[in-house]
Amino acid sequence: MLLKVCGATRREDVALLGASGTDLIGLWHGVPGGHADLSLGRFSALAQACRSAWATATRPAPDPIMVTFLRDPAAILEASRAADVRWLQLHGYQPPAVVAAIKRDRPEATVVKVLHVTGDACVERPLLASYERAGTDMFLFDATSPGGQVGSTGVSLDPDVVIDLAEATTIPFLLAGGISAHNRPRYDKVSAHPRFAGVDVDTAARDLTGAFCPVRVSGIRQQWRAVPDMEEVA
Repeated sequence: MLLKVCGATRREDVALLGASGTDLIGLWHGVPGGHADLSLGRFSALAQACRSAWATATRPAPDPIMVTFLRDPAAILEASRAADVRWLQLHGYQPPAVVAAIKRDRPEATVVKVLHVTGDACVERPLLASYERAGTDMFLFDATSPGGQVGSTGVSLDPDVVIDLAEATTIPFLLAGGISAHNRPRYDKVSAHPRFAGVDVDTAARDLTGAFCPVRVSGIRQQWRAVPDMEEVA
C-alpha cells in the first residue's frame, strides 16, 4: 500500500516524511493560490531532496510527485523534466487529451488523474474509459467540498461511493478525502478491493500548528497497512 503525503514546502518536511515511511511526497506546482504552491526552482530543489531523503535497506527514499492544476501538456512536461519527476498528479479538470499528450512524450511517467467526487456524484465519470485509453496509470478518488473546493478539503468519501466508482474503472486507485488513522476501519471494504493502491493525506498528517507530525504520519502508515479481517469485512 502506498502512503502519499501532500503539500511539502521545505526540506525539513521532506526529511520528516521520508523518515516516517512516506512513499510519495506531493509537491505542488501550478496550483494558483494554493497554500503549498512552489516556484519551478523550489519544486525542483525539493524533488531532489526527496530522492536524497532518509531510506533503509528495505525502504527506498520517497518519490516526489508533481501535483498540478496546469492544463497545458507542454508546461507540465517542461516542469516535470526540469525537476526530474516521474510521478504526475493531474488534480484539476484536465481532459483525457492532456493525459494522452503527456504519455506520448513521456511514456515512462506515471500519470495519476484525480476524480472529483461531490456526495455520490463524480464529474469525470462519463470520461473514465477515455482517461484509461489515454494512458492514465492510476486514479485518485478525492472529495470536493459542498462549496466546490478542490483538494485538501478534509471531506470524507462514502465507502460505498468509493466501491461503486472503483467498479467502474479497471486501473489501480488511491483514496483521499479526510483520510486518517482513526477512520481506517470505516474503509475496510475499500482497502480490501483488489485495485486499492493506497491513501493520500494532507491535513491528518499535520499537528494543530499545521506542521507535519511524524507520530501522525507513522500512525496513518501503520493503520492503513494493517490487513483487514475479511470475515468482518464480509
